[in-house]
Amino acid sequence: MGARKRIAAEKRKEAAKSLYFAKLNDCPSSPRKMRYVVDMIRGMEVNRALGVLRFSNKKAAIDVEKLLRSAIANWEAKNDRKADDGELFVSRVFVDEGVTWKRMRPAPQGRGYRIRKRSNHVTLFVDSKNNEEKL
Repeated sequence: MGARKRIAAEKRKEAAKSLYFAKLNDCPSSPRKMRYVVDMIRGMEVNRALGVLRFSNKKAAIDVEKLLRSAIANWEAKNDRKADDGELFVSRVFVDEGVTWKRMRPAPQGRGYRIRKRSNHVTLFVDSKNNEEKL
């Protein structure tokens, strides 16, 4: 690895130390369905977001709730303390398209219909209110 790449990689690693996030890769649901759930909690305080996800009827809410709990745990591990009530909020969350599996379904008269089984990647960032005020 060249010096320029190494310096850039170290800068990226240093910047990631101040970010608190969790990623969910290859979740087997379409990105569109996942974005409905993610849009419900964007910008919310984490305890309120957990309540919203807990009582949502969407199947994708179960995966996002688990991801949010993981992001909170990552924040607590990096800061060596428990999060206070109302301290953390969902700062950024986005859904990217993952791998699409192509399958064939039998159709009338010897034809085949194509089925696309979509997946997605979800990235969820949490941040503290105190950190937001400093910026």
